Amino acid sequence: MMTDPIADMLTRIRNAVRVERPHVDMPISKVKRGLVEVLKREGYIWDWEEVEDRPANLLRIHLKYGPNGEQIIRRIRRVSKPGRRVYSGAAALKPVLGGLGIRVISTSRGVISDREARQRKLGGEVLCEIW
Repeated sequence: MMTDPIADMLTRIRNAVRVERPHVDMPISKVKRGLVEVLKREGYIWDWEEVEDRPANLLRIHLKYGPNGEQIIRRIRRVSKPGRRVYSGAAALKPVLGGLGIRVISTSRGVISDREARQRKLGGEVLCEIW
C-alpha cells in the first residue's frame, strides 16, 4: 500500500534520471498531472502523456538530458510530507539556489511553480523542490 503517491512519483523520476532512462511510467492523478505540467513549463522534462492501460491509465514522462547526456534534474526533494505538511505564503517563497531551481506549490488555483506563485501573490502547500 502506497501512503504518499507524490513521494513515489519523485522517487521514480529520480531513479530514472540516475540510470538515464528516456521515459518513466507511473499511475496518474490530477496532482501528478499538475506537477508534470509545471516541470514541462519550467524546462525540466520534454513532455508527458497519458497512456491507456488496464486496470488504470498511466502517466508517461519523457525525461530531458543535456546535449552531452548530462542530467537536467540534478536533485528532486519532497518538502511537504503526510506527517508534516509545509505551507508558505507568497512573500515567504524565496528563490531556490538564487533562481536556478524551483519549488512546486499546490494552491487554490492549481499546481504552480514558486515563480508563478510570487507573481500571482498566492501561497499554498510546498510539494517539492527541484534543481
